[in-house]
Amino acid sequence: MSTAARPAYFDRTHTDDLIAFLSASPSPFHAVASAAERLEKAGFRRVAETEAWDAAAGGRYVIRGGALIAWYVPEGAGPETPFRVVGTHTDSPNLRVKPIPDTGSAGWRQVAVEIYGGVPLNTWLDRDLGLSGRLALRDGTAVLVQIDEPLLRVPQLAIHLDRQVNDGLKLDKQRHLTPIWGIGDVTEGSLIEYVAERAGVESSDIVGWDLMTHDVQPPCYLGKDRELLAGPRLDNLLSVHAAAAALAAAVSGDLPYIPVLAAFDHEETGSESDTGAQGPLLGNVLDRSVYARGGTPEDRARALAGTVCLSSDMGHAVHPNYSERHEPGHHPMPNGGPILKVNVNNRYATDGLGRAVFSAACEKAGVPWQVFVSNNAMPCGTTIGPITAARLGITTVDCGIAALSMHSARELCGADDPYLLASAIKAFLEG
Repeated sequence: MSTAARPAYFDRTHTDDLIAFLSASPSPFHAVASAAERLEKAGFRRVAETEAWDAAAGGRYVIRGGALIAWYVPEGAGPETPFRVVGTHTDSPNLRVKPIPDTGSAGWRQVAVEIYGGVPLNTWLDRDLGLSGRLALRDGTAVLVQIDEPLLRVPQLAIHLDRQVNDGLKLDKQRHLTPIWGIGDVTEGSLIEYVAERAGVESSDIVGWDLMTHDVQPPCYLGKDRELLAGPRLDNLLSVHAAAAALAAAVSGDLPYIPVLAAFDHEETGSESDTGAQGPLLGNVLDRSVYARGGTPEDRARALAGTVCLSSDMGHAVHPNYSERHEPGHHPMPNGGPILKVNVNNRYATDGLGRAVFSAACEKAGVPWQVFVSNNAMPCGTTIGPITAARLGITTVDCGIAALSMHSARELCGADDPYLLASAIKAFLEG
């Protein structure tokens, strides 16, 4: 663990911008649009996968659905120049709208939803929920929609009707998680018609949708000294925001590597999609970047052999009410700096050499860092790190920041850690 002294002052403007980013990004589609907006301001330009790519220096990015890959080619970079990749993901566990959304029971109008990812179900009870996502139109285009108003609610059963609720709440995913959004017969109102009106399109033009719920309570600082940050989707939009900010800041230097941001979708459900880490998207982008600069398969192999990936995802802070669930010798704390995530069974990809890369980046950035290891009696989670390492054959390090309430509708972390993580990522990208 680093013994670097804590700076006397942390730049909260980064966390302020993270709060704005979280509020503007209730879905993966909005998250990549928000990240792209920040990259555009740094001089990056969007390129299409269907077009030929040139060898010019500068920043580029591609968007596919809820995923974004961005990279910056320095002046003089050869086809064999290695990459420095930061891997993140844009999706978070939530409740997603089913293909036939209108339903109801006992005189209530409701919306049929499906559980996405590993959701602590109780955290979605009695919350005011909005809707967001993507509408697919008949002409082949798509529009984003974001309704930040109390539209839906999953009401909990009153304690008078469940006297044993405090002995252990058990929720049936099919019967107990259906939100209400009005009173009356199911046929009295169509959810898609309402969403179409809010999006400014004709409902008859909508042929598909990827809609999801989100808590409309905004992110906020918490505590007497405002040293904590509470908000939705910290896992893992905090890393997406940190990586985008780091990439935008890193392009001003003389870089020995090609810095890359890979923001994947569908991590929470296994990454098996065309926009997930198990898909070909990142590999295709790296290959095309090599070949656009006149490279050969030999150049590609040389570039990947020197490439390192920093997989950044949220990790666990020690919980004061459940400290026995944590590894006794490793208790990450909020505002203690980024955490290095280690698991010898390859649930995380970090090894000793990866630790050296991570520690060097933190030392260069002047930020402290911590280590997370799971309690041997508890199963260890995983992330995109091992997937990326196996798929591309590149050295990969898993890191993140310490948080409580992971996968909850609202999560909690230190308010200084987003800036510290972004600083470490910038140092990593600069090599």
